[in-house]
Amino acid sequence: MDTAKRTDTDTAKSTGAEAHETHGAARRGRVALVTGAGSGIGRAVALELLRGGWSLALAGRRAEPLRRTAGLVPGATALAVPADVSRPEDVDALFAAVRERFGRLDLLFNNAGTFGPGGVPVEELSFEAWRRVVDVNLNGAFLCARAAYRQMKDQEPRGGRIINNGSISAHTPRPHSVAYTATKHALTGLTKSLALDGRRYGIAAGQIDIGNAATDMTARMGSGALQATGEVVPEPVMDVADVARTVRHMAELPAEANIPFVTVMATTMPYLGRG
Repeated sequence: MDTAKRTDTDTAKSTGAEAHETHGAARRGRVALVTGAGSGIGRAVALELLRGGWSLALAGRRAEPLRRTAGLVPGATALAVPADVSRPEDVDALFAAVRERFGRLDLLFNNAGTFGPGGVPVEELSFEAWRRVVDVNLNGAFLCARAAYRQMKDQEPRGGRIINNGSISAHTPRPHSVAYTATKHALTGLTKSLALDGRRYGIAAGQIDIGNAATDMTARMGSGALQATGEVVPEPVMDVADVARTVRHMAELPAEANIPFVTVMATTMPYLGRG
């Protein structure tokens, strides 16, 4: 096995974005694509998979955080492709880069997302803000899932797995989170449809609903989060590595097994009974 480390630069032709690659592991083996891989849950999952021997494509809007993610596991195989998943042309270029580098795709972790302007009542939420959350959280997930379907149907051996990053907001909302909550509920429907339609092609689909993983996005929880009662109460968080290990477990199930939905949350967070 060649463990020499090198860096190549390719161009994602339809967007002009550069794909930066650091690799050392062999080309053969399982291949995953993680969106939103430059920080938070996406980075944690990417690192867990890289350390488990997966070859990875890392997608996100900014190149430098993707390069940093790739560099955290020396000798691993990682292709960094800047892409905005809400743009169909970026998604097409992303999957073309994955196909060119690896030749197949075994796992898509549909992770890219945004909470949007948190704390804004529905009557004050602009259409532009609503649309941005829908474009990233729902349209982006659909565009990536569609591209993954096309790849997984045509490759040999056929099939693969799609894991969507949902949220406990796919079940119960927080106050003033109408755009985020609506998209996460919609993501549940997307997951179910992908799982149903993928059966004939050997494509499994599942969803992980996460509550209060410790990332930059949840840093404010320690100082207090608005509750349904109107109170602002500090909330506990959990190690994001526990999320990453759960995703890896889902990803490494045999083709004949699937976890359609799983919830991983901080044990004492105010979710069960929220509202």
